[in-house]
Amino acid sequence: MAVPKRKMSRASTRMRRAQWKATAPTLVKTIENGKTVYSLPHRAKVVEDSTGTPLYMEYKGRKVADV
Repeated sequence: MAVPKRKMSRASTRMRRAQWKATAPTLVKTIENGKTVYSLPHRAKVVEDSTGTPLYMEYKGRKVADV
């Protein structure tokens, strides 16, 4: 494991940490059955029946997992 040779100053540490920024996830807008649905791209979605009970997970039109 790498060990620093000298102590990093407080200013340098804070300057390095300040470079990290969180980004909002990009959402994909689709219209299903007259409802606007926002989802994350390249993620499996849960398919529900008419009562709202989850049945299975689907990705690109294929069943990928049971719920």
